[in-house]
Amino acid sequence: MTKISICIPTFNRAKYLANCLHSIRLNNNISKVDFEVCVSDNCSEDNTEDIVIAAQKDIPIVYCRNSNNIGRVKNYLNVVEMAKGDFVWMIGDDDLLLPNALHELNKLISTHENVDFFYINSFCQKTEYVMEFPQPFDTSNLPNYMPLFSSWGKSKEMNFMELINPKISFDFLGGMYLAVFKRKNWIQNTDALDAKAILDIKTFSHFDNTFPHVKIFSKAFSKSKAYFHFQPLSVNLSGVRDWSPLSPLVNSIRLIEALDEYRINGLSVFKYILCKNYALRRFIPDLLKMMLYKGQTGIEFINPIKVILLNCLYPNFYLSIFYFFIEKIRRAIK
Repeated sequence: MTKISICIPTFNRAKYLANCLHSIRLNNNISKVDFEVCVSDNCSEDNTEDIVIAAQKDIPIVYCRNSNNIGRVKNYLNVVEMAKGDFVWMIGDDDLLLPNALHELNKLISTHENVDFFYINSFCQKTEYVMEFPQPFDTSNLPNYMPLFSSWGKSKEMNFMELINPKISFDFLGGMYLAVFKRKNWIQNTDALDAKAILDIKTFSHFDNTFPHVKIFSKAFSKSKAYFHFQPLSVNLSGVRDWSPLSPLVNSIRLIEALDEYRINGLSVFKYILCKNYALRRFIPDLLKMMLYKGQTGIEFINPIKVILLNCLYPNFYLSIFYFFIEKIRRAIK
């Protein structure tokens, strides 16, 4: 039986972690799945440790509390190092697993033995909805309808680079919680990260401390078989984000840099051009926002002239202004 490690990096978010661990506890047929939960606590100052100890009575949890805050990326690396499973599912501390998640994931891995990377769809839900219920949240209280992260409608096996498609993943695998991957491949390719960049404490100051998992994925799984699973096995919550002012930087700069990583590791020129044009659909409004709100949006981390010159040959560079106003009108008439 394949062992699955659910890896959760966390820091000062005990109340959300409690819901996450409770959702794992509520999984059906849990005794029939060989799994562990790994929690890397980045020296939290709240009651995270108490939450984990309480959950350990019902589910197998490996817990590490760092003696000091080692940074977000180092915490990601640490939690995968802690794992003993063949496959890792690294989820956010506010994500919820659906009651059938572990059983279905175990079945998927067992029936696709040649697959190293599973892209698992997720439902989207507002954090406020979950927090209105008694805590810890019971996943039986989830609504019958929730929007999907990916609208791609067919579960299928494919080559890893076929996942780099905005119709499948609009953020090009940026959503860490959607990936279930072979741990061995990850461990062998963590050297892809720039050691200095991941130590920079400034949020999203480099690609490596924004999307470290993407950089590792693009190298570790470029020649691997992958599987897209349409039916969601988790719920991703929105609203617990302290980096919202940096969204323009992430959406219109870092995601394009993600495509550069995929191109280096084998993404075709044709797919690169198509995906990059898609990624530029908000470029000019985002760049203007970054310039307007200096000191909050990360404009100091880029060379605006350079990024303009690198992207100005794509149609969406110019059409992004048009898309911006169309979206404003659409929202106004709702």
